[in-house]
Amino acid sequence: MTELTDIAFTTINGQKASLADYSGKVALIVNTASKCGLTPQYEALQGLYEEYQDRDFTVLGFPANNFAGQEPGTDGDIASFCSVNYGVTFPMLSKISVAGDDKHPLYAALIEAAPPAQPDGGEAMRQKLSGHGITPNPAPEITWNFEKFLIGRDGKVITRFAPDVAPDADVVVEAIEAAL
Repeated sequence: MTELTDIAFTTINGQKASLADYSGKVALIVNTASKCGLTPQYEALQGLYEEYQDRDFTVLGFPANNFAGQEPGTDGDIASFCSVNYGVTFPMLSKISVAGDDKHPLYAALIEAAPPAQPDGGEAMRQKLSGHGITPNPAPEITWNFEKFLIGRDGKVITRFAPDVAPDADVVVEAIEAAL
């Protein structure tokens, strides 16, 4: 299996990067979208980043348009939206696919390495989506926008949180603090 830190991706500004660039840091990786009911999570993600960045923590936002076309914009559109609406200063990456045949290698590796999403393997979120007439991806695939992976200083997945778990929920904050 490829190490997570070896998988290349691109920043929202077009620079080449990888998790190796964040070596020694704890990272919360999140697939994001600008037109989702969960989009206000950007505020809590920014709050976590501001709270813990001086303790070698970062948030990495990966915009993805895999779920109901909720991230249709270009990288420039996304960067502007995040800055203007949520004051995002944490690293945002170029839009990728997190599901399907064109899934980015980083997300393929995260899914392979990750435990089931907390709190219930993402089942409550899948039921919510089904209640809205949406057929969600089966576990262990990414359920929806704003699924979160906590990566330790060693570059390994610690845990995973379902999309409907708020970034500032006690379970997330406790996991971040334990990893720091």
